[in-house]
Amino acid sequence: MRKKRFAYQFSKLFWVFVIGCFMGYIIEVAFTFARTGKFETRQGLIYGPLAPVYGLGTLTFYLILPRFKKVWQVFLASSILGGVTEYLCSYFQEKLFGTVSWDYSDQFLNFNGRTSILYCIVWGVLGIVFIKLVYPYFEKIFDKVLYKIGTKIITAFAIVFMIFNISISSLAAQREYERREHIKADSEIDYFLDEHYPDEILDKVYINRIER
Repeated sequence: MRKKRFAYQFSKLFWVFVIGCFMGYIIEVAFTFARTGKFETRQGLIYGPLAPVYGLGTLTFYLILPRFKKVWQVFLASSILGGVTEYLCSYFQEKLFGTVSWDYSDQFLNFNGRTSILYCIVWGVLGIVFIKLVYPYFEKIFDKVLYKIGTKIITAFAIVFMIFNISISSLAAQREYERREHIKADSEIDYFLDEHYPDEILDKVYINRIER
């Protein structure tokens, strides 16, 4: 019984993360088009239209926001949660890979360029949209389809794919950082990454990165 309950909760959290990643990608592409008039990819992983920072933000919203009942509470909580998530993602990306995917240093009241008051407000609005529109329907739909065999199979394949996608994206980014530091390949994995994920490929995938 505990295993079934764990599988149920894990599957739900997994799909919250994936849906958040996908919707975040759509938001980023739409925002970029509105700002520049150009369609540009804003994916955060090598494979698929996925933006993990939004996935993490959505997962945080899902776990914490339902306990708040008033709109202003949801707005304040999601502003803080989204801002902290964005800040931490930027911080760890820079520390691990020597790059950042956004820089708000030119914005009013920014926090080390990793987030800003403006984007905290955006996170607050997204939190309200999530808790009022997305959350109720997700709960109803997910509970209806979760226990179907087809859904379980799809979830299993999706989990394996995401583990691979996150792992290879992290390894490729780390190896790219090593190449910038003139660290020679010294393992089969390094040679594999140099051959299949060179700088030219990663530059096309992550066109908005900034080296630090």
